[in-house]
Amino acid sequence: MHGLGASTPLWSVIPFALMLGGIAVLPLALSHWWESNRNRAIYTAAVSLPIALWLLFVDSHALAHSMLEYVSFLVLLGSLYVIAGGIHVSGDLEGTPGRNAGLLALGAVLANFVGTTGASMLLIRTLLRTNKQRKNNTHVPFFFILIVSNCGGLLTPLGDPPLFLGYLRGVPFTWTLGLAPYWVLAVGYLVALFWVVDRRAYALETRDTLARDRAEAVPVRVGGAINVVYLAGVIAAVFLPSPWREIVMVGMALLSLRAAPREARTANGFTWAPILEVAILFAGIFVTMVPALALLEARGDELGLGAPWQFFVVTGALSSVLDNAPTYLTFLSAAQALQLPADVVGVPATFLTAISLGAVFMGANTYIGNGPNFMVKAIAEESGYRMPLFFGYALQAIAVLVPLYVLIAMWLAW
Repeated sequence: MHGLGASTPLWSVIPFALMLGGIAVLPLALSHWWESNRNRAIYTAAVSLPIALWLLFVDSHALAHSMLEYVSFLVLLGSLYVIAGGIHVSGDLEGTPGRNAGLLALGAVLANFVGTTGASMLLIRTLLRTNKQRKNNTHVPFFFILIVSNCGGLLTPLGDPPLFLGYLRGVPFTWTLGLAPYWVLAVGYLVALFWVVDRRAYALETRDTLARDRAEAVPVRVGGAINVVYLAGVIAAVFLPSPWREIVMVGMALLSLRAAPREARTANGFTWAPILEVAILFAGIFVTMVPALALLEARGDELGLGAPWQFFVVTGALSSVLDNAPTYLTFLSAAQALQLPADVVGVPATFLTAISLGAVFMGANTYIGNGPNFMVKAIAEESGYRMPLFFGYALQAIAVLVPLYVLIAMWLAW
């Protein structure tokens, strides 16, 4: 997209700003209107179609490439959503701070094997049921997004889409295991902070609420276990070339819908609304972000980045509002252009570390920073939880994560 970036006018990023602004403002200004996926589709089409038509004339290849990425992105998220939605972890644990923290830590580990999306879909409903009797529970899905949907998936290329793209570009599969100290720092900090917050919230519950929570506890059982086979099929398909990768993933999802028992999906309260919301909004994002990414790639050398901590901050900041996978690739290319010692895929290992950490961790800063964020938000709201609006969530997430970011920046600068 270098040619597009060199000739792209600054006004072409306005539709992207309107997409982000709409996602942030409309749920507050027109809450009832925005609840309908039909209305979300109308807004997305009105904002993105003009820039799509313009791109067809000036660089149809860039638009087609972004749409192919969107299809791959949606097929992966959709297949994981469908299959994981057919695995019902029944039961209702007592919602104590210790049990909640344990579920979040489990999710952070699981994310490295089934991806942040798979882990999110497998565990979010269990965690929501566990805490549904409590009155002070709005922080639970918030921390779930930070830990399971984002920071947990750092240790393998399967954990988060940016790391998988790095693997496809030549990063050794086991290289990300070297990021374990950062994973321990992030997950340890967030789980510990959650435990402190949850303990205080738990102390505010009434005796009647806690008695009801204990009385309604039900042992955990797993239904729809055959879907684990289909989930393994999706994970294996990640290593196939496109379009076979997407074909196999869709096939696994269809098998899950047709061959797996429906009782588990019914028990999960499975609906298509959350994944449709993601599909609609990210279609607009993938279209309107093309000029923004093109400008960044073409003028990236003007940013004056020369230190690992700088790549961490800038990659992370843009991963908060752009899809973190193409942002990762953009700054990987920028780092390669510096022609520094080539430890891994043409860049120093510390630079690749910084880019990886920024893309994965700061994807938690907003609902659009990483694919599972919006789905968890939608599922939590369907379950009766009150989730923060766009800016409210962003302010809370950044406030919680800033100490972690400062420590990592200092670590990279040391």
